Amino acid sequence: MTKKKINIFKKFLLYTVIISIMTVHFFNLFTTASYAKESPDSIFAKYAVLLDGDTGRVLYGKNENEKAPMASTTKIMTCIIALEYAKENIFCTTSAYAASMPDVQLNAVKGEIFSINDLLYSLMLKSHNDTAVIIAENIALHYLYDGDDKDSMSPETNTDEQSRMLVLLFASAMNRKAAELGCHDTYFITPNGLDSEDENGIHSTTARDLATIMAYCIKNQDFLNITQSKNHTFTSSLKTSDNNLKTYNSYSVSNSNAFLDMYDNVISGKTGFTGDAGYCYVCAYRCDGRTFIVALMACGWPNNKTYKWKDTRKLLDYARNTYYPSEIISKDMQPDDIIVENGNPSVLHLKIENNNGFTALLSHDDKVNVSIHMQTLSAPVISGETVGEVCAYINNEKIYSLPITAANTIKEKNYVFYLKQLLKRLIFIDKS
Repeated sequence: MTKKKINIFKKFLLYTVIISIMTVHFFNLFTTASYAKESPDSIFAKYAVLLDGDTGRVLYGKNENEKAPMASTTKIMTCIIALEYAKENIFCTTSAYAASMPDVQLNAVKGEIFSINDLLYSLMLKSHNDTAVIIAENIALHYLYDGDDKDSMSPETNTDEQSRMLVLLFASAMNRKAAELGCHDTYFITPNGLDSEDENGIHSTTARDLATIMAYCIKNQDFLNITQSKNHTFTSSLKTSDNNLKTYNSYSVSNSNAFLDMYDNVISGKTGFTGDAGYCYVCAYRCDGRTFIVALMACGWPNNKTYKWKDTRKLLDYARNTYYPSEIISKDMQPDDIIVENGNPSVLHLKIENNNGFTALLSHDDKVNVSIHMQTLSAPVISGETVGEVCAYINNEKIYSLPITAANTIKEKNYVFYLKQLLKRLIFIDKS
């Protein structure tokens, strides 16, 4: 083989290698991009949901409407109830019943006194079970209980029966809030999420309901401040024999939500585990006008503690690569005028109430439809009266609506109207 042919052969081999490398590289890019847009198909959790935190739309679900125990993710509701009832920094006393809760514990003792603010850090950062009951009893006694013996009750002297009554009262407030949020498949018995059952069922929720509750909680800045904290230190007090307070103990709690440091733009989260529930996790992500909520339940049992992080990462990666904000209803949208039968005047002008525009997260596969639905109208119609609605549908699911109201008043053409018209013609007066 001549030297010239050898050089040509070497160049051919070099070009072949380069083309092969480039082909593999582009193939990897293509498959990675394609995978990112596909719905996750290998989630460890038995129950999972990815929610648009702003609209409540399910972006991905796996048994998301099936009821199951949720362990300490319960405490997000405990926290938000306490924040909404206790507008001031009240002091909470530990009962014997609260001190008897199993691990994980703050290890508070009967009679020990804390500020509610400090207890919320203990609740959310370290998930202390006794703390949840201290909060529940004291919030119930201060804000929910109205019995004749209220003034004589105190967690320090309450019997276990009285403590349980206060805890159930607090759980009732949790259930009312769940119902207000549309979480009708959720049932709270305890404020700490320990496995429990009564005549009405088991302590349980669904992945969708849990995510919906978290979407509500992150609207509260105090909730975010607590759950984003790295650590918190505080002290407790005890009453002396002469009814004064003395410092009893000091505490330091650090945040157990490791995912805050594992994934950028995660703004809140809560872990949980019991024997019945398995590992559970709920978290919120917010960035670039997008809010995603991930809720996982029954995501493995001991020796599978990291499954929840893998599932959450997979769902958030999928969400970030697939769903982007898109305007669906413009704030300038204006319905056409309509004719009202037997109306005077006959033309009704319409107005969309509180229209600030509507944006939702969409994938390239989503089908969007905006429709105006009007009532059957006849005179009279009063200005401000609701006469219809504008609705936004994504994949045939109604996701948003606004009322349409009358912008002017339409009187009825009754016999008085026609009599006036006749008289005008008879005397050749036309004031129209």
